[in-house]
Amino acid sequence: MKFFKNFLAALLAVVVGSFVTVFVWIGAFSSMMSSFGTTPVVVEDNSILKIDFSESVVDAPSTNPFAGFDFMSMTAMPSVSLYDALRAIDAAANDERIKGIYLNLDSAGTADGLAIIEELRTSIENFKKSGKFVVAFDDMYVQSEYYLASVADKIYMHPEGSFMWQGLYFNNMFFTGLFEKLGVDVEIFRPTVCKYKSAVEPYFLKKMSPANRLQMQELADSMWATISSQVAASRNISVEELNRITDNLEIAIAEDALSKGLVDELAYEDQLDNYFEEKGVERGDDDEYNYISLGEYISQLAFDVDKLSADKVAIVYAQGEITDGEDTQGAGDMIYGNTLAAELAEVRKDESIKAVVLRVNSPGGSALASDIIWREMELLRKEKPVIVSMGGYAASGGYYISAPADAIVADKMTLTGSIGVFGMMMNPTRALERNLGITFDGVKSNKSADMGMPGRNMTKQERAYIMRGVDKVYGRFTSLVAEGRNLPVERVYEIAEGRVWSGSAAQEIGLVDMCGGLKDAIAVAADKASLSNYRVIEHQPELQGMAALFSQFGAQARASFEMSQMGEFYNDLKSLRESISQNGIVMYSSVRVDF
Repeated sequence: MKFFKNFLAALLAVVVGSFVTVFVWIGAFSSMMSSFGTTPVVVEDNSILKIDFSESVVDAPSTNPFAGFDFMSMTAMPSVSLYDALRAIDAAANDERIKGIYLNLDSAGTADGLAIIEELRTSIENFKKSGKFVVAFDDMYVQSEYYLASVADKIYMHPEGSFMWQGLYFNNMFFTGLFEKLGVDVEIFRPTVCKYKSAVEPYFLKKMSPANRLQMQELADSMWATISSQVAASRNISVEELNRITDNLEIAIAEDALSKGLVDELAYEDQLDNYFEEKGVERGDDDEYNYISLGEYISQLAFDVDKLSADKVAIVYAQGEITDGEDTQGAGDMIYGNTLAAELAEVRKDESIKAVVLRVNSPGGSALASDIIWREMELLRKEKPVIVSMGGYAASGGYYISAPADAIVADKMTLTGSIGVFGMMMNPTRALERNLGITFDGVKSNKSADMGMPGRNMTKQERAYIMRGVDKVYGRFTSLVAEGRNLPVERVYEIAEGRVWSGSAAQEIGLVDMCGGLKDAIAVAADKASLSNYRVIEHQPELQGMAALFSQFGAQARASFEMSQMGEFYNDLKSLRESISQNGIVMYSSVRVDF
C-alpha cells in the first residue's frame, strides 16, 4: 500500500509539473507574440524616426527566441542588432518620408555598452549631413543617455528632471576576504611578466595592484577623453570647461543643465510639438505626428533585388566568453571554440562569400578554444579577406582570435589587448571541513595522481608543472600577435604583459589598424575584396532541435530570476561564475565600467 501511495504521489507531481510547465510556455509565447505584433508596417509621409530604446540595441542578433524575455514579469523586451540599427539610420537619411530623428531616451531599454552608443552616435552624426533634424528629450538624463543625446541639434529636458554627469568609473569586486572567511585556498598561476593581467586579482588581493590601478586610470582617462571631447564639440564648449563642471558636480537638476549649456530648453514632452511644427513636419490624419520606431522601420526596409545575385560580405559574430567544445544548446551567449571554428569553415567554403567581417565582443576565456578559432581564422584569411570589427570588448582570448585578421577596426572605447594568460585553482578543503564537516581521504598510484583534487594543497613541483603550460601559452600568444600584426616580438612584449588598452590607444601602439565601427569594417572588407556591388549578410548557426529550445528556455528563465534578485550585482555574480568555471589555462579580461 505504501508503494502505491508513493507511486500515485509521484505521478501526481509529474502531471501537475507538466501542466505548470505547459502553462508557463503558453504564457511566455503569448507575451512574446503580443509584444512583437503582426500588423504590417507602413511608413507614412512626414514620419519621424523615433529611437527610444523600447527595443534594446544589441551587438549581435540572438538565435535564442527567449532572449530579452523577462520570466519574472512575463514581458518581452524586443531587440535589434547594431548592424540593423545602423542600416536603418543610413536608409532614413535618404528616405523622403522620414523628416528627422527623435531621440526619446526615457525608456527601460538600453544600448549594449559604450561602444554601441559610440557607433550609434557616429551614425546619427552622419545622418545630420542630410539636412534633416535630430532632437532629443528625456525626463532625467544619466550619462550614457546624455552622451548619445548630445549629438542632437536641440536637446530638451523635463523641467523637474535630474541630470547625472560625474565622470567615468572603473571598479572591481574583490572576493579574497570572503574566501578567507570560508576557508577557500586559491592557487594563481601567472607569468611574472603579466603584471597587468588583473582578471585574477579579485581572488588573491583585496584591492587593485599598482600596475592594475595604472592601467585602469589610463583606460578611464582615454575613454573619458573620447566622451568629453565629443560632447564638448557638440555643445560648443571647451573640454576644460566641461571637466571643470564635472569635477565640481555643478549639474544636478534641470536648471543646472540649462544654465551650463548642456540642454537647450526645459519643456514637457508634448511641448516638442512646437519644434516639429517649426521644422515643417505635418501631422497625420489623426492629427498626431507619425512616429515610427527603429524596429518598425527596420522591418520594412526593402531588399535590393538588384543585389540578389551579388557577391556577399558576411558578418560572423563572436559574442561572449570563449569556452571549449561545441554549442549543443544554441543559446548564443558564449563562444564555443569548435562551433565558431566550424562556422568560419562554412563561410570559407561558401564561394558566394567574398569577404568576412568577424565582429568580436569577448573578454576572452579558454586558451585551447581560442587557438582552435585562431587556426580557422588563418585558413580563412588565405582564401578571402578577413576583417575584425571590435565591439565593447575584444581582449585577451578575444584579441587572440583577432590577431590573424587582414585588418582590425576598433571603436575608440573598445577594451582590447590584455595579451596575457593565467591559471587558477580553488581548493575548498578547509571550507568544507570547517563549515560542513566534510573531509577527504584516498589512495593513489603515483605521488601527484591527486594533483588539483580537494584534500591537499599543491606541491612546489606541481606548481612548476602547471607554470610550464602557462608560460608556453603566453609565448605562443605573443608570437602569434607579432606575426599577425607584423611587429617585432620584443615590441609585443613591451605592450603585452596582460595590459588592457582602449581602442584609440591600441591604434597608437599598433594593435589595431584604425578606429571605427562595424560599417567601417564592412567597407574595408569590401575594398580588400575589390567589391563594388555586394550585399551584406549576417551569418549565424541555425537553432538545433527541441533540446536546444528547452535549454534556452531554462537558461533565460534562470537569468531573469538572478537579475531580479541580484540587481546591479548580477554582472559581478556572472563574472565570478565565469572565472571559477574555467578549466585549464585561460586568457580572460574582467573590467567593469560604470558610466
